[in-house]
Formats: sequence, structure tokens, C-alpha cells
Amino acid sequence: MEVKTFPIAGLIEFVPRVFADDRGVFFETFSARLMAQAGADAQWVQDNQSNSKKGVLRGLHFQRPPHAQAKLVRVGQGRALDVAVDLRPDSPTYGQYQTVELAAARGNMLYIPIGFAHGFIALEDETIFLYKCSDYYAPSAEGGLRWDDATLAIDWGTEVAPLVSGKDNELPSFNDFVSPF
Repeated sequence: MEVKTFPIAGLIEFVPRVFADDRGVFFETFSARLMAQAGADAQWVQDNQSNSKKGVLRGLHFQRPPHAQAKLVRVGQGRALDVAVDLRPDSPTYGQYQTVELAAARGNMLYIPIGFAHGFIALEDETIFLYKCSDYYAPSAEGGLRWDDATLAIDWGTEVAPLVSGKDNELPSFNDFVSPF
């Protein structure tokens, strides 16, 4: 499995070796040993899955301490543009974001440590998005930022208006945000 790092410390992409033949494909989707060696050593307690139409945007979400979550995300079907925003005030990349295209055909995964907001946009119909979380969902710890925040200026890679939930459209702007991390 190939390990890629980014200028924003803590984000790690894992790209597995995909073995394909006339029967289909096989690849390893998780290795605690390899991921821990790379710095993604969270203890996973919950798996989540969503199915989205092309153009559905979910995010930007996080959970506040003491229920903050690291995430390991991938796409089981289709493609998505994944976005992680650094919310760690002591980080030199605070307020910066990283995008990674996740594709079922590649099997690539992105590790997002605690201290990031996370979101994605489905690039194909019937995109199945899978993620492991290091803590359980806690409604009282829910937080988020506007997906279209002018300060963050995230390039979602689409020229058409995304489909966004009413709840996500009501999230605060980055300028009104006080980081709990």
C-alpha cells in the first residue's frame, strides 16, 4: 500500500495495490499495523455509510472534544471530492484545506485526524461513501462550517450549484468560528 502525505500535517492518503483479473478486483481496505506505522493510529469504534446522487455536498462537519473524531474515509462506489479543513489553532496550516479525489476504482482512502472539519461532494450518481470514526456520534458535540465560506474559499470542483441540506446551509462562517481543538 502506498502512503502519501500532504503539506497539512496529519492528513494521510493510502492507495492500495489493486489486483485485477477476469474475475474482478481485490485489494486490502484496512491494515491497523500499516496505518499506525504511517501515523494513523486511531482506534475505530463506528462505521458510517452514505449513498449520494451526483452533486450532493455533505459538510463541513466535525465533533467537539471530548467526542472529537478522527476519520478514515473512502468511496465504495463512484467518486467523490473529499475536503479536510485544518481547525487546529496551533497549526501553521490553520484554516487551510486539502482536497483528495476518492474513487472506488482506485480504492484510495484518506485519514483525517482530530482537529479537522470534513466534507465531500459526490462526483457520480450512486456514490457510496464509507467512513470509520474514532468516537461515537454525539449530537451535543456536533459542529460545522459553511461549505461555501468566503474566507475558506474551497474549490469544490463543480460549476453547478451542489445539493446541500438545509442544516448544512445554516452552519456558521469561519470568521465566526472559535476552534475547540
